[in-house]
Amino acid sequence: MSDRLVTVFGGTGFLGRNLVRHLRANGFAVRVASRHPRKAQDGGDPKIQAVRADVRDPIAIEAALVNAWGAVNAVSLYVESGRDSFQAIHVSAARAIAQGAREAGTERLIQVSGIGADTASPSLYVRKRAEGEQAVQAAFPGAVIVRPAVMFGTEGGIVTTVLDLMRKLPAYPMFGRGQTQMQPVAVDDVAEAIARILARPERTPALYEFGGANIFSYEDFLRTVAREAGLRPLLVPVPFGAWHLLARLAENLPYPPVTRNQVELMEIDTVTTVRTPGLRELGITPRPVEDTVRELVRRSR
Repeated sequence: MSDRLVTVFGGTGFLGRNLVRHLRANGFAVRVASRHPRKAQDGGDPKIQAVRADVRDPIAIEAALVNAWGAVNAVSLYVESGRDSFQAIHVSAARAIAQGAREAGTERLIQVSGIGADTASPSLYVRKRAEGEQAVQAAFPGAVIVRPAVMFGTEGGIVTTVLDLMRKLPAYPMFGRGQTQMQPVAVDDVAEAIARILARPERTPALYEFGGANIFSYEDFLRTVAREAGLRPLLVPVPFGAWHLLARLAENLPYPPVTRNQVELMEIDTVTTVRTPGLRELGITPRPVEDTVRELVRRSR
């Protein structure tokens, strides 16, 4: 196992950073391919190397895949800007990585997508994630698609965002009436699951969905976070039409607090389907949201 090198595209992102750590814990050597390789955290580990790679550049992709036994595409885009469009990143770049992996003789490829990916969705973001899945599977037969639900962790994700806003705002604006169903999943669980898929000798199944321990309505999720943190926020329903307008304006900011694709995702239920394998099939018991909230509260004291 120690001789197997896995290239992680997007290895400096929220999922990517955790994935690198879990791949190393499972005995893989890791090449972190990113536009910002200085962000790679190796801790002096000689089995972790960082390379600069823009996924829009086939030559950079080719270089990042040299001698790679496996590859994971964990690159994601939440706001379109200039050349960084959903088509460019989620479809064209995903296809280029898959083609590059096939041509390089890479044996395993995992494409990180998201629960709810659907080519018929009215959301451009959701459609392009689904089209990216299809492009990858066409270019690299045997590629595995993983669809995580919205992720959380102590270093980022939905729980830290919600907790931070609850502490700052006098009233917390909810998406709609807060009835959308969601199944938040720990980023560490997703990272460990991907590592275990690569460690398995078999290549099937070709699709996994990763959801957390519990399914919440959005309102119940907010109340759970608040209760565990000892907070009593005023939850204010805000119509989705208002959210779309706010997101359109916010996307002009350098670091938008909300984006249109986030609003669109909150209009659909994002929970795992019964027939699709997930964390438990890989021997992972999903971590509850409450544990992470308690850990964040403990750290803040």
